[in-house]
Amino acid sequence: MAAAGTAQWSSRFAFIMAAVGSSVGLGNLWRFSAEAGTNGGGAFIVIYLLCILFVGLPVLMSEYIIGRSGQAASAVYSMNDLSDRSAVSRGWSSAAWLGMIASFLIVSFYCVVAAWVMAYIPKFLTGAFDGQSPDQIAGQFGELVSTPTKVLPYFLVFGALTAFLVSRGVNKGIEVAAKYLMPVFFILLIGLAGYAIVSSSASGGAQQAFNFLFKPDFSKITPAVANSALGQACFSLGIGNAIMITYGSYLPRSVSIPKAAVTVGLTDTMVAMIAGFAIFPIVFANGLDFDAGAGIFFQTLPTALANAPGGNMVGAAFFFLAFFAAITSSISLLEPSVAWVADRFKMTKSKAAWTTGAAVVLLGFGSVFSQDFFDFIDTGLVGPVIAPLSALLVVMFTGWRLNKEILDQELGGEGEALGRFLLIFVKWIAPIFVGAVLISGTYARWIAPLLNGGS
Repeated sequence: MAAAGTAQWSSRFAFIMAAVGSSVGLGNLWRFSAEAGTNGGGAFIVIYLLCILFVGLPVLMSEYIIGRSGQAASAVYSMNDLSDRSAVSRGWSSAAWLGMIASFLIVSFYCVVAAWVMAYIPKFLTGAFDGQSPDQIAGQFGELVSTPTKVLPYFLVFGALTAFLVSRGVNKGIEVAAKYLMPVFFILLIGLAGYAIVSSSASGGAQQAFNFLFKPDFSKITPAVANSALGQACFSLGIGNAIMITYGSYLPRSVSIPKAAVTVGLTDTMVAMIAGFAIFPIVFANGLDFDAGAGIFFQTLPTALANAPGGNMVGAAFFFLAFFAAITSSISLLEPSVAWVADRFKMTKSKAAWTTGAAVVLLGFGSVFSQDFFDFIDTGLVGPVIAPLSALLVVMFTGWRLNKEILDQELGGEGEALGRFLLIFVKWIAPIFVGAVLISGTYARWIAPLLNGGS
């Protein structure tokens, strides 16, 4: 049953900033650059953009529809309500359960990555990378990751800040953080991209970055690249983890769901592309490894900036930027679990936030103290299995099982034509491709190793 008196965003701008803040996280800065660098640059981006259009936006719209029509802050309660009103099994609520579990697991290791980001701010401000060789800078990151006592203070501070902001509720916590942090984020990102382009123009780094990002070599498009692009599109938009169902429940009727989905999707994509221009010109100008994966963020960039004019301040600003992206995403990742705990146990939002936050920190200790545990949660459970399975169930429920009167009501108004267009992808396209991510990810992570181990 939908909860009465569910909080609402104060304005369309507040919702867009919160939704964009959720989507625009370290996935756009750290993961997008790593994926683009290791998967052929422009070839990867072409597939990525198609995945956003044909898969990301339909799933995003579906989650908004479920959230607003269910009208319960908890994604599970929304799915229960809509299953009852659609006269279908409550088993479909497993989509929300899986999404909520995914977001809970993600935020536990996300706080660890955010702790690494926070640790790099004082490193740049104190000149810790000055005069260091690339191997020494890489060693500093390796030492940070392998020394839990250095990560733990930042981890605890970030986890507490996340719980605090969520505890203040939709309007005084999540909304305020998004409305003020996201504009600062955009200003910093554009400024850093401008710095990267100008500072690398003379050496040709800017032109090389442009060619790398916008002149695709289609011979590099392989099934593996396509699968990586599809997985990144899902990860970047934050679909399959119940966030947008929960955020959709706070969405006023005056907001067009299809238009909101397109706005968030395009903004998220734009940020990812600008982030590419903040990173790759520097990489190419310094002749560094653009195929460094996650190391491009914590090793390659510090190497490039350490001895550049004003590099320490630019580096500190870049990691401040990453911190803003991380906190707006982490509060969105915590929110679905907090909403469920508050509804299920009749707690205040504040008590539910601190209780759930404490549980996240306890689980996060595993990722602080063990990289294997971190990888198991990230690339073993959430990425290949839980999130894509949740997203698949969401689009199948919305496209095939949701009561048509409810669907018509949510797609009505000024967004009707756009909504009907996207609904075609919800029913016919997105299930196929999200299913492909689920199957390929599960096979690559779990089945193939078993087969190889048994051969």
